[in-house]
Amino acid sequence: MEKKFHNIYLIKDLARLSGYSIHTIKYYLKIGLIKEVSSSPETRYRYFDDSTIELLKKIRSLRKEDKSIREIKNELL
Repeated sequence: MEKKFHNIYLIKDLARLSGYSIHTIKYYLKIGLIKEVSSSPETRYRYFDDSTIELLKKIRSLRKEDKSIREIKNELL
C-alpha cells in the first residue's frame, strides 16, 4: 500500500504559490470560500494543503470568467 504525502503550507506560502495577496486569502477564509486544514492554538498559525492551492487556481479561473464571489461561492460549495 502506497502512502500519500501532502504538502503543508502557511498563508504566506499560499500567497507565494498562488499569486494571491495574503489580504485576499484572509478575505476568502473570512467568507468561507477556503478553509484551513488545521491550525495551532499556540501560534494561531493556519495550515493549508495542496487542495487549497488547487481551489485558489479554480477561483482565479472563475474570476477570469467575470464571475462574482457570490457566484463562485455558490458553484464551489
